[in-house]
Amino acid sequence: MILYPAIDILDGRAVRLRRGDFEAPTVYRDDPVDAARDWVEGGARWLHVVDLDGARAGHPVNFAALERISRDLGVPVQCGGGLRSLEDIDAALAAGAARAVVGTAAYRDPELLAAAVAAHGDALAVAVDVRAGRVSVAGWTEDAGEPPAETLARLGSLGVATFVYTDVERDGMLEGPDVGAVADLAAGAGAGARMVYSGGVGRLDDLEALAALPLDGVIVGKALYEGRFTVAEAQAVLDGAEPGPGAG
Repeated sequence: MILYPAIDILDGRAVRLRRGDFEAPTVYRDDPVDAARDWVEGGARWLHVVDLDGARAGHPVNFAALERISRDLGVPVQCGGGLRSLEDIDAALAAGAARAVVGTAAYRDPELLAAAVAAHGDALAVAVDVRAGRVSVAGWTEDAGEPPAETLARLGSLGVATFVYTDVERDGMLEGPDVGAVADLAAGAGAGARMVYSGGVGRLDDLEALAALPLDGVIVGKALYEGRFTVAEAQAVLDGAEPGPGAG
């Protein structure tokens, strides 16, 4: 299972939000490339980059940062935020992303989703952002109109194989994931589906619980920025190894 350190970009800086609230970001680095470099030097095997400006604007805004991270740091990058046309998805992959994460467009434009799946296959993922038991879109501001289990079944039937599931109400709160809910959703994703989870991880114990589930990876942001544990300690837990001394 892979740890995906998160680099969320808002107003050009590396930030974290609480429960998807754009009005109250915590800024951790003025240059998101510096944040990405910290995680890679700490042992990250993948990175998760979110263009929050793009999610809010409806089109990519921070491709320059994505290009620098992909070019300079030498690890694969999963990128989302504002990818609402096939041209945007193509451009994200051309900018260096190994995997493009589509959210709003996957729900509003079935023809676009079908074209993206056909064109990019495993290099495409769909975001399943859940708030109060419902899937949210448009930068977590609108209800998509269906519960997540139905979303997974429907998207799976359309050929989507990789999902990024975010528990919005736990995101940035450090209070732990709802392991039962994650387990149910991961089990319902279907044979061959890959799921990456995000939301609420605050301790190594949280990662240990998630490591027992059929997940492909876990996205962690605030807990890393605030020094709750290191990238190496977190990846060791996900690998099933004992973390070193001083693990939180």
